[in-house]
Amino acid sequence: MAAKKGTAIVYALVARETVILAEYAAGTGNFANVTRKILEKMSQADSKLSYVCDRHIFHIMVYDGLTYICMAEEDFGRRLAFSFLEDIKKRFSMSFGDRGRTALAYAMNEEFSRVLCKQMEVWSMSGEGDKVDKVKADMDDVKNVMVDNIEKVLKRGEKIELLVDKTDNLNQQSIRFKKHSSQLKHAMWWQNAKVMLCMGGIAVLVVVILIYSMKK
Repeated sequence: MAAKKGTAIVYALVARETVILAEYAAGTGNFANVTRKILEKMSQADSKLSYVCDRHIFHIMVYDGLTYICMAEEDFGRRLAFSFLEDIKKRFSMSFGDRGRTALAYAMNEEFSRVLCKQMEVWSMSGEGDKVDKVKADMDDVKNVMVDNIEKVLKRGEKIELLVDKTDNLNQQSIRFKKHSSQLKHAMWWQNAKVMLCMGGIAVLVVVILIYSMKK
């Protein structure tokens, strides 16, 4: 199943309980903080589940003490998302074996974040990963994976707003900042000009007084 045009995996990570071993984000936002909240509430028993948050879904797979998570747009196929996680699980295991059980936070990030980046692009843009590794047996039960709202894992009454890709907002802030900077520079120029004129006037007055005194 190829991903639809415009859909994508935005964020992915590998963790041991709340210790993040590697992560990669294809955008900006607060989704990393949301993911940490999920990790704090996660059971370490082998499982697969998905949490809906606004227009994105966090797909989660816990296996053998490690947690694999990806956040994708809501119309990105669930089967494809869990195929991606299965692919990441296999690549992580092949690269590090059992080191993930004892590694420090971000110990694998320098190396494996590049793998996450590449595979996120492959699965998001073309769906080629689905052809390369179909993971047939593991994907048979995806339809039975629990899908719930993100608020289920939060504290009672706690609300969360998922922010993804704030480029436009940052650009607007940049425009406002540049406008404010220009106005500030203009005001400072006038202030300096007034000071210089004042000092010039005082200097002329002193010269006039000296000349008048000398004539006496």
